[in-house]
Amino acid sequence: MLGLLATDESAMAIMRAVAALKLPDWAIGAGFVRNRVWDALSGHVRPTPPSDIDVLYHDPSDVSLAREAAIEAELCAALPEAPWSVRNQARMHVRNGDPPYGSTENALRHWLETPTAVAVRLDEAGRLRLLAPHGLDDLFALVVRPTPSGRARFDAYRRRVAEKNWPALWPGVRVEY
Repeated sequence: MLGLLATDESAMAIMRAVAALKLPDWAIGAGFVRNRVWDALSGHVRPTPPSDIDVLYHDPSDVSLAREAAIEAELCAALPEAPWSVRNQARMHVRNGDPPYGSTENALRHWLETPTAVAVRLDEAGRLRLLAPHGLDDLFALVVRPTPSGRARFDAYRRRVAEKNWPALWPGVRVEY
């Protein structure tokens, strides 16, 4: 999977733009990774664009929405065509009713479905690093299954799965309830 991203110049341009900001404990997750993997597994010739590019970081010293907006503005200046969505994971626990998240990877554990709870970052040596607290099996098997948090917030999981309707984009995707 990392090779798939490493050979995708568009993905790497996005990764380099975020890395240049030197955000603490950052990664890009969700559809940025999932769509590329599912496109490759499904034989899609043209990439399925994510609805947004989920930039995650963890900075308890500044959990303001203004800081997130400033980061989005910097990214828009670097790559204006990209649909940026920046979220400090140090504040997202409040929205989700969870205990505070200690890191970006810990926040990913609380996402609703397993194939989306995957992220990558570019380390200082220019190597891609993977964050996948629930593993990669479901992602590569085209299976959508609730994480433990998804089971605990099952109505939210069901709404999200219905809204996203991934099987319409990738007919091999199987949703589990």
